Amino acid sequence: MNEPAWLTESDTVADMVNHPAFTGFGEHLVPRPGDAQSRLPLREVGRLMPWHSHVRPGIVTAALNRMINDAMTGKAVFYPFYTEGEKQERTGLFYYRGKPGAPFALIFPGGGFSYVGSLHEGFPLADVLSRKGYNAFVLQYRTGGQAVAYEDMAAALSWIFHHAEELEISTQGYSLWGGSAGARMAADLGSYGAAAFGGEHVPRPAAVVMGYTGHTRYTESDPPTFAVVSLDDPIASPRVMERRIAALNTAGVDTEFHLYRNAGHGFGVGTGTDAEGWMELAVRFWEKHLTNEVP
Repeated sequence: MNEPAWLTESDTVADMVNHPAFTGFGEHLVPRPGDAQSRLPLREVGRLMPWHSHVRPGIVTAALNRMINDAMTGKAVFYPFYTEGEKQERTGLFYYRGKPGAPFALIFPGGGFSYVGSLHEGFPLADVLSRKGYNAFVLQYRTGGQAVAYEDMAAALSWIFHHAEELEISTQGYSLWGGSAGARMAADLGSYGAAAFGGEHVPRPAAVVMGYTGHTRYTESDPPTFAVVSLDDPIASPRVMERRIAALNTAGVDTEFHLYRNAGHGFGVGTGTDAEGWMELAVRFWEKHLTNEVP
């Protein structure tokens, strides 16, 4: 591994997992447990996330190196949100710090509930948001089905509210972000609240940001919702997303919908596609609603 600390595209997945900055939780970085000791170079890390596209190794390593830098300067970058007595394997929160006291975003990477694509659909988004001054968390949740993932998301959000002072965040005006399966999580958490999935009664978010999903459920009291999808998505129907957004509009929910043409499914931050820059639009949408937290 290159010294002193940075990861490069030539380093392997195992190098990443075993990096001293990630001691004790490095295995949570990878999509599946069996990937932890892979000798695959990070330049080919997209092969571990078959339902994602446009994985840019340079963006992946930059987001990892941001976390490494924070860890090596004494900042905690990973938090378990279950107690030892209730601890669940392969769960936790990665933390990208913004300005102290700023609102937070909670990000749910996708992977069809069979893997967690944080390397592409979690850490890079959190890096962008934290550089804009917002605090950003990426959820590592259990795979194997929607039920356990939803339990983890509700527990994680409840934990964040309980530890807001320690984390130096504001719980006012927070946002939920997710792609694919993660977008289902963000949308349902926004619609029904953490208590519906075993968490505590906490205020619902100021905004939900969701990417490329066939999710159809909603309530007439949903939070403001921002949605993106590509016309060439082979998994999530753009028309299904558009119909859901139209239904929210009819219910009086503020929405914003962007349809791209060549970004495919699971495009993450969208670099190199016509979706590039979508996060800027999403942040503006969130900022518009920062004072409109849903009770």
